[in-house]
Amino acid sequence: MSDTKIRRPKAEPPKGFRDYLGAEVTERKSMLDAISAVYHRYGFDPLETSAVETVEALGKFLPDVDRPNEGVFAWQEEDKDWLALRYDLTAPLARVAAQYRNDLPAPYRRYAMGPVWRNEKPGPGRFRQFYQCDADTVGAPSVAADAEICAMLADVFETLGLAGDYVIKVNNRKVLNGVMEVAGVLDPADPARFAEERGIVLRAIDKIDRLGEDGVRALLGAGRKDESGDFTKGAGLSEAQAEVVMGFVSAKRATGPETVARLRDLIGASALGAEGVDELETIADLLAAQGYGPDRIQIDPGVVRGLGYYTGPVFEAELTFQVTDEKGRPRNFGSVAGGGRYDDLVKRFTGQSVPATGISIGVDRLLAALRAKGRSTADTAGPVVVTVMDRDRMADYMAMAAELRQAGIRAEVYLGNPKNFGNQLKYADKRQSPVAVIQGGNEAAAGTVILKDLVLGAKIAESATLEEWKDRPAQVEVPRADLLAAVRKMLAQ
Repeated sequence: MSDTKIRRPKAEPPKGFRDYLGAEVTERKSMLDAISAVYHRYGFDPLETSAVETVEALGKFLPDVDRPNEGVFAWQEEDKDWLALRYDLTAPLARVAAQYRNDLPAPYRRYAMGPVWRNEKPGPGRFRQFYQCDADTVGAPSVAADAEICAMLADVFETLGLAGDYVIKVNNRKVLNGVMEVAGVLDPADPARFAEERGIVLRAIDKIDRLGEDGVRALLGAGRKDESGDFTKGAGLSEAQAEVVMGFVSAKRATGPETVARLRDLIGASALGAEGVDELETIADLLAAQGYGPDRIQIDPGVVRGLGYYTGPVFEAELTFQVTDEKGRPRNFGSVAGGGRYDDLVKRFTGQSVPATGISIGVDRLLAALRAKGRSTADTAGPVVVTVMDRDRMADYMAMAAELRQAGIRAEVYLGNPKNFGNQLKYADKRQSPVAVIQGGNEAAAGTVILKDLVLGAKIAESATLEEWKDRPAQVEVPRADLLAAVRKMLAQ
């Protein structure tokens, strides 16, 4: 006899991946259906693309250079072509817009929902497969398209029951570039010059909420040492240059017009900056005309989207209610969506600049927010379970389940070993079933069925007093002909 031990695979997903069971999938679908309805109302069409694209089509990789293939899951085919799992839904859109440009309407408005994959280092709450939900307009140069995206996103939050709990912040990369020009770290004649310094400045501004003004100033200058002693290289700006950037960071005022006026002061003679300020002013006017005030959508110079391809307006949606972090401290829930204008993305395929703007929602984060607020509207109740008392009468039990299903009630017949009736009720509990249907030989002879109210039974089990439940029996016997009506009544209670 061989001593070789059979090596069995571990029953677990790879590191950085997870499974979604029952209620989680139902809740996500319910939320995405509600978002789709808003997008549909705005005239956007759905689009599904392949999960796999050519590396050439995906183009710009993620900045995580410590990972293989710069953060994408890629492999080489026998014909030497490199393929990769999509890392967002925007790159496939650019490919579709180029491939079908003669067939698609212009502008092309689409929304897409689905998983994306990033070969990043996993951590708490950070997975390598996650869901995104995007909406984009391709081929519309007017900032009216950007304003529409912001209004549509606001309507999504209102539809999901988050009224008063969100703010959509709008900035413009042209304004930021104008400020960079005034600060001396952007040369319009040579955009590649000072690229490293600009990258550091952008990352520093993006950390204003976490580091505060002093921390950002340090990063604009020589650099910053954190509490652990780690040193982060700075942009090397002089005090005067840093002052220009800090003025931009703190440019937000009480109203949109006041913020716009302050930005006009900061961009000085920069033509690009002036163009950006004009666009922000137009967006604010268009939104105000539709009734979207600064309580929902506001101009905020502190928004710096990290992706390099944004060319104009940028948006970030934050949820403003408080949650408790892992250390027990209260904090705002934070960002759940972001996007902006990216007029050069399709150009890689066609050689022609095609204006585009869009938004991407972090599905898992938004779903977590709805759970935190108790706003998930998904019906996650289990099915009515028809128990099996007599194997020879399976057809009768299946007829009961079919009758309930045809009336729109979720129902199933117990298909395990029916020998132990207690196990059938345990199964119903595990399925979070609201009602169990029971019909043994005696009930069949009498033409009746027993309905067991499992929700009431659980309440009675956990309640110290039965006073509030005494008028409702946990189990009733009704004529077989009244099965549907009785189940409906029990579910309604």
